[in-house]
Amino acid sequence: MKQMSATQLDEFLQQNRQEAVLIDVREAHELANGMLEKTKHMPMNSIPEHVEELESVKNSPIVLICRSGQRSAQVGQYLEQLGFTDVINLEGGMNAWATQIDTSMRVY
Repeated sequence: MKQMSATQLDEFLQQNRQEAVLIDVREAHELANGMLEKTKHMPMNSIPEHVEELESVKNSPIVLICRSGQRSAQVGQYLEQLGFTDVINLEGGMNAWATQIDTSMRVY
């Protein structure tokens, strides 16, 4: 699994936004703190229910996002075990994004 800093991910998305699938694995109540545009919300515990839905993007870049990068890393490992080939974890999660890219978002 690739690890990208908020800055690296911002640059990557500027070039690959059309192909990239962004998945936010935080709980619903956390989304009030900010969410990246065009991101699918799939709480971590619901990922197994969504695997079939994700099969169509199995070889696309899949960017996983959470608050700090821990839960998304766990989901990334799970998806890689299932054969997903281009999994990217946002290091530091939305808190890193909020401090480095979009300071209008709340760090929590």
